[in-house]
Amino acid sequence: MPSSSLRRALTGTGEPPLRPLPDDVSALLEELSAPPRLAAHLRAVHDVACSLADWLEKQHPDVAFDREATLFGAAVHDIGKTIHREELSGPGSAHEQAGYELLVSRGIDADRARFARTHAAWNADVGVEDLLVSVADKVWKAKRVTDLEQLLVDRLTVVSGQPSWEVFLALDDMLDRIAATADGRLAFQASHPVDG
Repeated sequence: MPSSSLRRALTGTGEPPLRPLPDDVSALLEELSAPPRLAAHLRAVHDVACSLADWLEKQHPDVAFDREATLFGAAVHDIGKTIHREELSGPGSAHEQAGYELLVSRGIDADRARFARTHAAWNADVGVEDLLVSVADKVWKAKRVTDLEQLLVDRLTVVSGQPSWEVFLALDDMLDRIAATADGRLAFQASHPVDG
């Protein structure tokens, strides 16, 4: 039975309202007795990834990407912090490989489990899905990372054939809108305990 704190993190609204995690991810977090703060964080990043996926489908319909994998990746990217709980409130990268191994041990295909590793390794040879998860993991709290965003712009420019500056301006506008609502997401995450 999940704690009431975890249940609130998985089902509570926020301001702006956050979309729920996929059912299978919520069930996994409950099985793992995930820290409520982690569940709240995963919801915030997942919600931003949903917005980015919606934007990409509308703005760049020529870009083939796996929406379901992207949203799954955003929903589980930090799952390794169920093992390395100290990284919930401090720096560290041990959760990345641990999260990948945890997901694979639970029967998740390695291609979907990869997001636990690639969300912080976006300068490697990764797909659009990985870049979207990485961008969502930054901009949810209004952090902008120029090099990361440029990788996404470059990828979209190649596929869409649009001028780079046009792709950049459209993405920049979208990320500015997401960043403008970061305080609500940060407050939602902070309202949930690290232990619970």
